[in-house]
Amino acid sequence: MSGVRVLVGTRKGAFILTSDEKRERWDVSGPHLTGWEIYHVKGSPADPNRLYASQSSGWFGQVMQRSSDGGKTWEAVDNKFVYDGIPGTHQWYDGTPHPWEFKRVWHLEPSLTDPDTVYAGVEDAALFRSTDGGKSWSELSGLRGHGSGPRWQPGAGGMCLHTVLLDPVNANRMFIAISAAGAFRSDDAGATWQPINRGLRSQHIPDPDADVGHCVHRIAMHPSRPNVLFMQKHWDVMRSDNGGDSWHEISGDLPTDFGFVIDVHAHEPETVYVIPIKSDSERFPPDGKLRVYRSRTGGNEWEPLSKGLPQSDCYVNIFRDAMAVDSLDSCGIYFGTTGGQVYGSADAGDTWAPIVRDLPAVLSVEVQTLS
Repeated sequence: MSGVRVLVGTRKGAFILTSDEKRERWDVSGPHLTGWEIYHVKGSPADPNRLYASQSSGWFGQVMQRSSDGGKTWEAVDNKFVYDGIPGTHQWYDGTPHPWEFKRVWHLEPSLTDPDTVYAGVEDAALFRSTDGGKSWSELSGLRGHGSGPRWQPGAGGMCLHTVLLDPVNANRMFIAISAAGAFRSDDAGATWQPINRGLRSQHIPDPDADVGHCVHRIAMHPSRPNVLFMQKHWDVMRSDNGGDSWHEISGDLPTDFGFVIDVHAHEPETVYVIPIKSDSERFPPDGKLRVYRSRTGGNEWEPLSKGLPQSDCYVNIFRDAMAVDSLDSCGIYFGTTGGQVYGSADAGDTWAPIVRDLPAVLSVEVQTLS
């Protein structure tokens, strides 16, 4: 079929929402992997039937799930996370291997070209790669071996590697973000890394110009312009035009520059979306009005998008992986809330409608465009 498949991870399982190109009627499938926290679920750009899911539990730990039929069935794959040939370890800050049981996989990023290659960003912050469909994992240890690790610190949600961006033009280039360490770039396929935080300002670290220690919530790019990056920081919405070498603020006329999600229109690389949250202590929409803000100028000038969204008594939050876009001709925008709603817009944000309500708290939203 042609249309879209929206992949939703929640506190109590995964849900799959499918529709045709009109995106007016939706089929809701789920919950899959019932009862488990599915922190992230994402499909392979190289194979629409290959999905990966991060399943975790306080009782049973982390399990990687894989589907080869678009989410109809799932299989738990072996989780052999290895550093330097030693299973169950990773490189600690001083460069030595230590036993390690991490809390969860925060983000899965499948390869753009190979359905069996997938990256995992985890807590405590580290980056792993699998080339066998998730059966075994090796740490890209150059990140933690960079030398800045002793100055990393956990954000409110833990010290998580939550964003992985793969450059569609340069296969050797990739970007990651860690809360609360900042953004990093590799130009050699993950062997070595450098911090890319120049221009960021963070109030609660001793040196406001420090190269690491910044609480980055999310970074995004348009595939046609991988050198242009957009960032939602703990405070401040930021932009880089040189692959992260320097950043400048684009918060402009937003009602608040605190938030978690940021994304870019599929066909308009200067059209950016954020969802402002009142503050780091009051994590709900300002004035109880749920509004997406759109900039058509790459930042600074923002317009509220509210048609179809609740404009009173709305006190939900939107987590950092809970917004995504499709690539249909009229770009669709989707996001999920801690109240269990998933909203969609088939007209680039001009109007919104709930696709589904009353799910468990939504942790992630990803989209596959089907053809």
